[in-house]
Amino acid sequence: MVPERHPVVMVTGASAGVGRAVVRLFAQRHQARLGLLARGVERLESARREVEEAGGEAVVTPADVADADAVERAAATLEDRFGPIDVWVNNAMVSMMAPFRRMTLAEFRRITEVTFLGYVHGTHAALHRMLSRDQGVILQVGSALAYRSIPLQSAYCAAKHAVAGFTESLRTELLHDNSNVQLRIVHLPAVNTPQFEWIRNRMGGKSKPVGTIYQPEVAADAIVWTAYHNRPEFQLGYPTVQAILGDKVAPRWLDHYLANTVYEGHVTKIPDPPGRPDNLFDPAPGDFAAHGPYNAEAWRSSPQMWLNKHRNVLALAGLGLAAAAFFKRRPTRDDQRAANVRGAYTIWR
Repeated sequence: MVPERHPVVMVTGASAGVGRAVVRLFAQRHQARLGLLARGVERLESARREVEEAGGEAVVTPADVADADAVERAAATLEDRFGPIDVWVNNAMVSMMAPFRRMTLAEFRRITEVTFLGYVHGTHAALHRMLSRDQGVILQVGSALAYRSIPLQSAYCAAKHAVAGFTESLRTELLHDNSNVQLRIVHLPAVNTPQFEWIRNRMGGKSKPVGTIYQPEVAADAIVWTAYHNRPEFQLGYPTVQAILGDKVAPRWLDHYLANTVYEGHVTKIPDPPGRPDNLFDPAPGDFAAHGPYNAEAWRSSPQMWLNKHRNVLALAGLGLAAAAFFKRRPTRDDQRAANVRGAYTIWR
């Protein structure tokens, strides 16, 4: 069980975007004691101040998740400061906007090392601590793209597929060992984060999220809620559900649909300045915080998330209504006799 108040939580990618919103929400709701792991020290210090203003505590642990030793040192720093880790959230990612043929192998490898192996390194650091105590939650921030890949982000999509496969495999091992360590994954739709301000881009125009966009606070709500509920997998937003179902029902049709729409949907007509700094190999300068540039069109809530959170209650309510309707309409023997009498009286008259 995760303590309701003052849990010890490590969040990777904590300096901006979804991670920044997650640490703020953990502080607001649970007065968490947080480890903030990312590369950009300036943004980490800004995130720490936000956590403290929201009622939590934080220690800054600068590290590149692609470096397993650095992740291990960050975990040790957090436990030395606040005690045993209750929740570990793997969230750090990098990506690139380009067709595969225009990427170098070094760029592809870097995305994989951060967005997949970074999760492996974080999981390893958390797991060997939690196993000895037989408790704790490891939460992976996944994506709808783990189920349905799109053009222009081949390395990122591959990494998210790998995260989902790794998580499923490890979960079965924990079940076999009767471990009380919980492994969970939250799959996100498009989110309005600074990712599209600092992503490496070879498409000429500025990049943007595809489809319905949500604010990072909506994603943070799903992640923090899942940390406290025994839900191995949580899908956020109708676009995520549509991607999963669509790939099962009509995968080849989706291939053609995405091939014809994503290039235009992912890249705007606004020129991306040449030589703009990106964060692929080094942290981009500046304090980007949680939000990207698409506040005007980003959703601030998700009806689907509310339904998903309450699906067990809704299912029981539906069964109760169905049972009530069945028994209400089912005629008794007395009802049948009365109907026969009324019919005979009508005929006699």
